[in-house]
Formats: sequence, C-alpha cells, structure tokens
Amino acid sequence: MTVILLRHGVSTSNTARTLAGRSAGVDLTEYGDTQARAVAERLAALPIEHIVHSPLLRCQRTVAPLAEKLGLEPEYEDRLIEVDYGDWTGRAIADLLTEPLWKVVQRHASGAVFPGGEGLAQVQTRAVAAVREHDRRFAEKAGHDVLWVACTHGDVIKSVLADALGLHLDGFQRIVVEPASLSMVRYTPTAPYVVRLNDTGTDLSGLVIKPQRPASDSGSPAEPAAGPVPGGELGSTPSADNGNAELRDSL
Repeated sequence: MTVILLRHGVSTSNTARTLAGRSAGVDLTEYGDTQARAVAERLAALPIEHIVHSPLLRCQRTVAPLAEKLGLEPEYEDRLIEVDYGDWTGRAIADLLTEPLWKVVQRHASGAVFPGGEGLAQVQTRAVAAVREHDRRFAEKAGHDVLWVACTHGDVIKSVLADALGLHLDGFQRIVVEPASLSMVRYTPTAPYVVRLNDTGTDLSGLVIKPQRPASDSGSPAEPAAGPVPGGELGSTPSADNGNAELRDSL
C-alpha cells in the first residue's frame, strides 16, 4: 500500500517567518495557492483513490484543487494536525533561535516537549499510527494496493519518514520537506520503503503502482510483492523544481 505525503503549500506564516502551529486562519499565500494547483496537475494522472488531510486551513486549501480534479471527497484526520507548539505558537522564528529548547529540538528531538504543548515523540506516535491505520483500512476495503494522499505539515511528515527509514527521531531534522513537496512511502508486509523524498519534480510516472508479475512457465521467478522501488534523483533545474527551494523553514 502506498501513501503520498504532501506538505501544504507556502502559507502566510511561512513568509512571515513565524511558527504557525495550530493558529486559526493561517491560509496559503498567492504562491502557495499556485503550488496547490500545480500539485493537482502533477498528480491528476495517477490512480489516487483517497485524500486525507490535517484539519487546518492551509492543508484543506492545498488538497482542494486535487480533490476537485479527481472527483474525490477529502477526509480530515485529527492525528495529522500540526504540532502543538504551545507557548511557542505564533512567535517569530528569529526569537525562538535564542531559546535553550531550540537546540534540543534540532539535536535531541525525541526529548523535546514544547512548553504548554506536546512532545515531538508524541507527534511521531500519533502520525505514524494514523498513516498506517488509514493505509491498512484502504487496502482491506479495496482488496488491492491503493495509492492515496495524506496532506499534512513539515514536522509531521518528517516524523513519518524517519519511522519509515528506520531513523531515530533525533535525526529527523536531517530530512528536508519543502512546501508542496511530495514524499512517498510504500508499506509492505515486511517493511516500509521510502520511494520519493521531498520531490518537487514533474515526472511522477514512478508513483504508479504496477501489478506484480507472476512466475512464467519458462521458470523465470515471480516479481516480488514487496521491495524498494527506485525513486530517482532530481536536480535543481527549473523543470525539476517548483521554485520553492528557498522557502523551506526549519519547523
């Protein structure tokens, strides 16, 4: 079963360089809206069967063009909501750099608990559980491999990817997830495989789930049902990037 982890497009908080957290009313910028429409065009040809998203506005806005194009009704999942940054919510990133907790967040994420909020270990637990449960439910209902989209937030996606990579949460800040980027995880009975990471390219043909090839009468082996799928690497040429490389934020 395969999930495309989609980060929301550039938001007003991203451009203001503040920590939005769960603040109400944080919307996409004009550029973020353009990104959302571009994502819909990029993914329109894929056999996506479900769209799940964080309940926050910026994620709703990001998936809306895709849902309209595919004729799907998105469903929200509370466990994919942004980190509860507690007292840090709404503060300028520049001010947070002076906080002692900032270094803990960057170097020892598993021990980081935001004042008045939640810990990053809690975030990973809830997010991974949500993704795996939806993945299993969709597969059982369909009776076959399902390609679906989960639209959420940067730290949430990085925590899910760290789990899929077998990477300790303390190293999750080494993963880059830009606004409107796609990362793909294929869950199998034995292990998850990260097929794409922070993809802002245009060629998504590799995301199509191909049926497994049975063994032939000549004795050639069957194509394995589980295993890594090459995602390829993309350069920074205009055709391989949405132009958001400079818009990443560290939280």
